Amino acid sequence: MSDGISETIDAFHRGRFHIVQPKGRGHRAGMDAMLLASLVADDRACRIADLGAGAGAAGMAVAARLEKAQVTLYERSPEMVQFARRSLELPENAAFSARVNVCEADVTLRAKARVAAGLPDDHFHHVIMNPPYNDAGDRRTPDALKAEAHAMTDGLFEDWIRTAGAIMVPGGQLSLISRPQSVAEIIAACGSRFGGLEITLIHPRPGEDAVRMLVTAIKGSRARLSFRAPLIMHETGSHAFTPFVDDLNNGRAAYSRNVRAIRTAS
Repeated sequence: MSDGISETIDAFHRGRFHIVQPKGRGHRAGMDAMLLASLVADDRACRIADLGAGAGAAGMAVAARLEKAQVTLYERSPEMVQFARRSLELPENAAFSARVNVCEADVTLRAKARVAAGLPDDHFHHVIMNPPYNDAGDRRTPDALKAEAHAMTDGLFEDWIRTAGAIMVPGGQLSLISRPQSVAEIIAACGSRFGGLEITLIHPRPGEDAVRMLVTAIKGSRARLSFRAPLIMHETGSHAFTPFVDDLNNGRAAYSRNVRAIRTAS
């Protein structure tokens, strides 16, 4: 039975920022977005693109934690773009809202069409993304807004990572969160564009299979791929987050690369 409420205002980082989200439909941001945001460890002035931003949780989490970050949220769905813009108008987000822009754009566009849509060449120091992760064989939701956010299409990682490489400065960092089952597609899509991949598997508890993975890579790097120590979300028999994961989830810490990006000036 519906309570008649079609949206909610939700607090993240222990109230440091809030976002407006649809209720009962569409994609609702949570732990994945916060872990994705934690991958940006850069306290210098930097430009960040959040591809497929939805209501903007991951990009806003970066802006709330890093006081010099300029963030652009890219989202294809007009409805989710409006949620992101309304989120930036909340008084709770006044501390960083001037440093965040929202752009309605399809991140799979190429060449001149991509630039015309507001995705410029060689501009961002960081690109973050949480692409749709449901396999085509998974049961499809009847919710069109949620399906658009969750349903993987053929060549998705190739399209999104190609755009990330085009809009990023040499030496810039790609960061993404996905299912472990997509590791082969992600490595293939990075190809010669990105190197130095660092992959971290996320396990619910010790002895349980990984349910997510964090990936970072550097544009133009020739460094080899490495698998980092796994992140364990909960201790055995507990639903509480481990201290480090709780710090990541609440914006008190960043998950820095073992080998930091060498960022070009400008």
